[in-house]
Amino acid sequence: MTAGWDGTWKLRWILAFVATLGCIAAVPGDVGGCGQEAEQLDPEGFFFNKKRIDCEQCRRCSLTSQTCQNACDDAEAPAVEFLEGCVPLVHDGEVCLHALDAASCRAYEKYVADTDPEVPTECNFCPEREAP
Repeated sequence: MTAGWDGTWKLRWILAFVATLGCIAAVPGDVGGCGQEAEQLDPEGFFFNKKRIDCEQCRRCSLTSQTCQNACDDAEAPAVEFLEGCVPLVHDGEVCLHALDAASCRAYEKYVADTDPEVPTECNFCPEREAP
């Protein structure tokens, strides 16, 4: 065996690799996500796009709930503000809209149900707070 090419060499490379990963990983407080600056999500733009995606998915999946009817009704204005105390970031909204756009018909049926609709985890950036 050549000097330096034993188990110590492998251990050093593994430690160097792990250290490199630790240096490039996100750190606490890196709230912008994916290199984006932390910027508050515009509620009007978000809800307009969500309404559009809801309508597209309802039509694609032949869903007929009242939620779908509202989403496809041009006269029905989308929400314009988030819940009080909720301040999602642009990245949060992007992740949510991408998840909605990629959802299966089976999942979307649950999202637009008129009774107890589910909220996709990617869109639950303003969860209700429990009382202390």
